[in-house]
Amino acid sequence: MPVGTRAPQAFGARPPGPPEGTTKATVTTMTTTVTTTHGDTSVTPRAPRILLYSDDVTVREQVRLAVGRRLGAGQPDIEWLEVATPAAVVTSADAGGWDLLVLDGEADKAGGMGLCRQLKNEVYRCPPVLVLTGRPQDGWLASWSLADDAVPRPFDAVALQRAVADLLRAAGTR
Repeated sequence: MPVGTRAPQAFGARPPGPPEGTTKATVTTMTTTVTTTHGDTSVTPRAPRILLYSDDVTVREQVRLAVGRRLGAGQPDIEWLEVATPAAVVTSADAGGWDLLVLDGEADKAGGMGLCRQLKNEVYRCPPVLVLTGRPQDGWLASWSLADDAVPRPFDAVALQRAVADLLRAAGTR
């Protein structure tokens, strides 16, 4: 199946399991509206689903630790899917269901910036993308890649969490 197309799925069906070369951390979904028999409506926040790509397990761990388990008090735990190969990123992004993609711009063989540009051009309704750059001066490359935001190394935990929260909020998922 070409990139950017999806096989039809039954209502409420979850995308297939993680592709080859991935590590699963926790996974859930964003807000659920519940209406009671008395007509009361309540909104239950659902966990943001974030796809994290880096060929370096240490970078993936640093990102998860910097962002934290949840975006704020009373919020559900973030669901992370860690992937280590470009093919796994494309397959997972094309399957859909992600609220945010975090891509390592310094990954070997296929960096996150080139991958971001490919996803933005080929995946229908591509979710927001946060690119992790090697240095602050790489902001122009992140702009070329069509990334929604970029965070330079070394990671500032506060800036990284703020960027994640801002992108999720702008996408209407927080």
